[in-house]
Amino acid sequence: MTVNCGSSSLKFGLFSRAAPPESLLTGQIRDIGLEGGSIQVADAAGQTLHESEQTAADMDAAVSQLIHLLREHFSQYMVQAIGHRVVQGGTRHIGPEIVTDELLASLETLSSLAPAHLPAELAAIRAFAKVYPEAVQVACFDTAFHRHMPFPARHYALPRGLWDLGLLRYGFHGLSYEYVLQQLRQVAPEQAEGRIIMAHLGNGASMAAVYKGMSIDTTMGLTPAGGLVMSTRPGDMDPGVILYLLKEKKLDAAVLNELLNKQAGLKAVSGSESDIQKLLAAAPSDTQAAEAVTLFCYQAKKFAGALAAALGGLDTFIFTGGIGEHAPAIRHRICEGLAFLGMHLDTGRNEAQAAVISSEGSPVTIWVIPTNEELQIAQHTQRWLQEHLK
Repeated sequence: MTVNCGSSSLKFGLFSRAAPPESLLTGQIRDIGLEGGSIQVADAAGQTLHESEQTAADMDAAVSQLIHLLREHFSQYMVQAIGHRVVQGGTRHIGPEIVTDELLASLETLSSLAPAHLPAELAAIRAFAKVYPEAVQVACFDTAFHRHMPFPARHYALPRGLWDLGLLRYGFHGLSYEYVLQQLRQVAPEQAEGRIIMAHLGNGASMAAVYKGMSIDTTMGLTPAGGLVMSTRPGDMDPGVILYLLKEKKLDAAVLNELLNKQAGLKAVSGSESDIQKLLAAAPSDTQAAEAVTLFCYQAKKFAGALAAALGGLDTFIFTGGIGEHAPAIRHRICEGLAFLGMHLDTGRNEAQAAVISSEGSPVTIWVIPTNEELQIAQHTQRWLQEHLK
């Protein structure tokens, strides 16, 4: 089983123990902490196996719902191993590891670096350990993909003593980037060794610059709140904003955390809505919705230019994630004006959701490649089992 706890969703999957793993079913608990939540489960062919409206107040409740769902509807499957996406691994945890008390204690010390994700992920690991005590649990770290970023991409211009405390740029969405790069290697191996920007655009959004299969820079930094504008997170901003809110508005850490992780981003700019598809639909008659979309696309375009500079040029650009895969209008607006980088979008291909959406002769090949973090987690977990439990 794979478990992927997000800030407002819980994705899961069941895979065979075959090598490579084969998907049996995948599912998602949506809108955790919001009204109108739901659970969907589909088989490997995408056919719906279970769907219901069910509100989960928090991640603990969502985990309980998942455990109940597996027991009531899918008890024919015996869970032998559980792979978890763990957002933050710090400087010590750079590859898949078996879950032990020592690992959990180490990860507890990193919770402040990913407060919207890591505490819930650790709680999920402990909950599944109680229900499946015989199952091996393996932690797969989202930061591992970026562990070899060069010095200037890795470090903030802060006193070196703070680097020693872990105040570094870690980067995230690593499991997604690893999977997408794996898919590119299968269909275009030469491009996979070139200069690539991958844009994982979803509720959380980031970009990564990759060369010869290695991450050389990325937009998220110490936490998943940095970089691009996101659904409910602000992305990069002047540190003075935080000082102002602390000093002048007397906000404490808990209120700041709520603001920066759940009340900012598209939701803040639009006034209430964080879903990009709903914002696109409302934009023609709603100025604030239009401004939210404009800000999202502008920031994405600006970061694309910065990462192309870090790469010294660009050969391939890849869209992935929920927005990247399903919002042609957003892809068009991000690519618009980037012709100077060699990016030429084919409007027809883009609207038709083709795999390659760049025009014929475009110096930069523009792809849409669906991500599959669950399968990547399953692959890591299977590999760990093969190497350590022979």
